[in-house]
Amino acid sequence: MKRLIAVVLLATLSAGFPTAMVSATGSPKVDPELGLKWLKDGNIRYTSGKLIHPHANADRRKETSANGQQPYATILSCSDSRVPLEVVFDEGIGDLFVIRVAGNVCGDDQIASAEYGVEHLGTPVLVVLGHTKCGAVTAVATAAKVHGHLPKLASKIQPAVDKARSLHPDLHGTDLVPPAIEQNVWLGIETLLKSSAILRECVESGKTQIVGAVYDIEAGTIRWLGSHPDQEKLLKTEAVEPHKAPKAAKASPKPAAQPAESKAAQKPTTQPVSHIAQGH
Repeated sequence: MKRLIAVVLLATLSAGFPTAMVSATGSPKVDPELGLKWLKDGNIRYTSGKLIHPHANADRRKETSANGQQPYATILSCSDSRVPLEVVFDEGIGDLFVIRVAGNVCGDDQIASAEYGVEHLGTPVLVVLGHTKCGAVTAVATAAKVHGHLPKLASKIQPAVDKARSLHPDLHGTDLVPPAIEQNVWLGIETLLKSSAILRECVESGKTQIVGAVYDIEAGTIRWLGSHPDQEKLLKTEAVEPHKAPKAAKASPKPAAQPAESKAAQKPTTQPVSHIAQGH
């Protein structure tokens, strides 16, 4: 069933109503620039206290249950409870395809989920979102003792900490955490592009934009980092699977014993997306 197309012009809004809203069925295609704008606009509403809480009612639940999800952004972020993405971006049910894992690291599962969001669901934006005071990055930067399965997760963050240390040799301990958080975002994008031909093709074709960002858990604001500085080089990367160990070579059968003279003679041998477009 078609949804009602409703347009409310900002100029005619009553005082105190934060923004205009446009909802449409079979929406005009959302391109990366528009998708990124919606994220930025939502965060501005959040930090200014002008939340509109879109797509958060029974009608939206019914609509997405009947018609499926059509998110406009895939976001890989940390599991930290202080980073609630639908709140931070003032979005609702069916708007964001969210991948959350401690330290916003990229393992096989996160890469596969990003591919699903971008290729299958057709999200034009993929954001790798770090945040200030990240416990996972802090643990690695300060060489904290970790147990259980945490060392495996920490090993995915270590290259980012090493890069931050090489760029800032004067920083140590907790002082190294802020640049390490940023480098961890770049590392996430690098891993996604190096590991996934699907994502590389979507970026090369202009279908998807991958950007990095850092969320400030105190101010609520987001520092947008943009595309990876080496994106063009990364797009030319041959397919790799950095999180899988190479297969061991199959052992050759032991050769039968040969006469001495014979041994001596031998030589070693890549959907349309619908949304509420605020302010349009």
